Amino acid sequence: MKKFLAMVLLGIVACYTAGCRKPAETRQTFKWEIDRFADIRILRYQVPGFEQLTPRQKELIYYLSEAALWGRDIIFDQNYKHNLKIRKTLDAIVEGYQGDRTTPDWENFMVYVKRVWFSNGIHHHYSTDKIMPEFSSEYFESLIRGSQGVAFPLEEGQTIDDFIAFLKPIIFDPTVAPKKVSQDPSGDLVANSAVNFYEGLTQKEVEEYYARIIDKNDPTPISYGLNSRLVKRDGKIVEEVYRVGGKYGPAIEKIVYWLEKAAAVAENDQQRRVIEKLIEYYRTGDLRKFDEYSILWVNDTESAVDFINGFIEVYNDPLGMKASWEALVNFKNPEATKRVAVISENAQWFEDHSPIDPRFKREKATGVSAKVITAAMLGGDCYPSTPIGINLPNANWIRRTHGSKSVTLENITYAYDQSSLDSPFGPEFTYNEEILERIKKYGSLAGNVHTDLHEVLGHGSGKLLPGVSSEALKNYHSPVEEARADLFALYFMMDPKLVELGVLPDEEAARAEYDVQIRNGLMTQLTRIQPGKTIEQAHMRARALISHWVYEKGQPDNVISKVTRDGKTFFVINDYQKLRQLYGELLREIQRITSEGDYEAARALVEKYGVQVDQELHREVLERYRKLNLAPYAGFINPEYTPVVVDGRMTDVKISHPDDYVKQMLHYGKAYSIL
Repeated sequence: MKKFLAMVLLGIVACYTAGCRKPAETRQTFKWEIDRFADIRILRYQVPGFEQLTPRQKELIYYLSEAALWGRDIIFDQNYKHNLKIRKTLDAIVEGYQGDRTTPDWENFMVYVKRVWFSNGIHHHYSTDKIMPEFSSEYFESLIRGSQGVAFPLEEGQTIDDFIAFLKPIIFDPTVAPKKVSQDPSGDLVANSAVNFYEGLTQKEVEEYYARIIDKNDPTPISYGLNSRLVKRDGKIVEEVYRVGGKYGPAIEKIVYWLEKAAAVAENDQQRRVIEKLIEYYRTGDLRKFDEYSILWVNDTESAVDFINGFIEVYNDPLGMKASWEALVNFKNPEATKRVAVISENAQWFEDHSPIDPRFKREKATGVSAKVITAAMLGGDCYPSTPIGINLPNANWIRRTHGSKSVTLENITYAYDQSSLDSPFGPEFTYNEEILERIKKYGSLAGNVHTDLHEVLGHGSGKLLPGVSSEALKNYHSPVEEARADLFALYFMMDPKLVELGVLPDEEAARAEYDVQIRNGLMTQLTRIQPGKTIEQAHMRARALISHWVYEKGQPDNVISKVTRDGKTFFVINDYQKLRQLYGELLREIQRITSEGDYEAARALVEKYGVQVDQELHREVLERYRKLNLAPYAGFINPEYTPVVVDGRMTDVKISHPDDYVKQMLHYGKAYSIL
């Protein structure tokens, strides 16, 4: 199961719509947005509390951060097999081009470069469509020939002419690798996806291969295929395992080097065992070792510093099996953790009162560990675009037996909030002042609580029936799983229990979140979709599925109205309690689909409610949004950590916040490139 919550979108929507007022002096003393291009904003994030950590904890964060940065080449290569060659070429041009850098062509070139950096490849980070340059192939050739003092990634014996001829169709031909991840069920999902998890294979061959080796009777199955590339070689199917000495070996060796240093300064024995087991897994590629690591990690609840490092989430695999490399270094925010601790401590109450069929309820909500964290370093698939909430591990049997660990990245949501103060988005898409004021008052808190419920409880709720595999829903697994967690959160947002526990102040806060979710699912998330396109990203499909389903089913009682005023469309909730009942009904069905592994029902639900776009409404939304001059996506550059070394020993680590996106990307390209 995948636990990343909405990537950037929910953070942006929460602050666009809510206002998210924070102390004015913070706005005046820290520059949040440092760059804007295409549909993207580049932000910085603060790391409050870092200076108060002990020298040993700072040293640990430094080592873990280095391990997080050494996986950058891996994610580029996983996203598309030619990404590394393209990125190195673009970096070389940016550094070495001797011609005029003031022309519109150069400006368009730099926009393309930044987009490739941001997406970790040539496909859009969210839509997965190929990014098409707004400059000619002839100009691109002139840039290569006009660059001096830099090396291009030519193959042995390859001439510069051959090199240019090789790259041009990859970059400029829209028919070459048009989609990183294809979700079109009418075609071959593997053959039509450019992501570099398979080579020379069809979807049928991949599915048959894993059907032969998966033991469906194993109560503790490994995550088959999670850390490998499947290729056909000399007519035989081979798994290239990601490990030291195997696929991505040189980069993994660097990651292991820094993890070994981290293990030496671990906060306690449990944390040291976690790191050492991860190293053992990286050395062997043995997925049983990964499960052992995951169990140790989920049981490490005492350490202040924590991290994620590895091949974990499977969103980029059209078949939902193979994982992208990601990393996150963080430490606990004790005060903010009190909120999620209350939710976690009452996990059994929520499970018992869930509206799902009793057959699918967990008898015991085991080990739901939750905390609010401060992100200290982002890497791999978490950078530059990052989640705001995470729940791991993904293996169902580990979650059932050992529990899960949920985190909310509060300094990341705070950065989104601060960077979007006074946005015109809310007034444009909110029906009236009453709703807008409610969202301004409660939106930030309600959004965080929604994230908490989604991550802490939603993903960990329910159970699969015996013999049902987590891969049963195939390409519909991700949107169904995200919808399930979202519905769990939405259903309980309106429950009096949250007010009783002190998590929410009153029912109005829940109404604010319902307002945001319905507007987003039915309308405003369309700002992220190109004209004529359907919805493809898993989180967006989940939100569309939920909102369109409850809108349709609520029509007899006028639960949600579609209102037109001055030529503008709005969706207005008329009955919040009935809407909650509808959320519960859909949750019951989504849980049934998940528990029984009902692929056909999943396909029907997602395709009907989560994929299609009302083209007339879409045109209207895009036009209204265009006039606001906003960017729908945002991501981050990382802080920098500088060790203070005295007599050969690290005595402190200093943090700084760079404000040059290009400079950081070029630095990473030089300092952390090994593949």
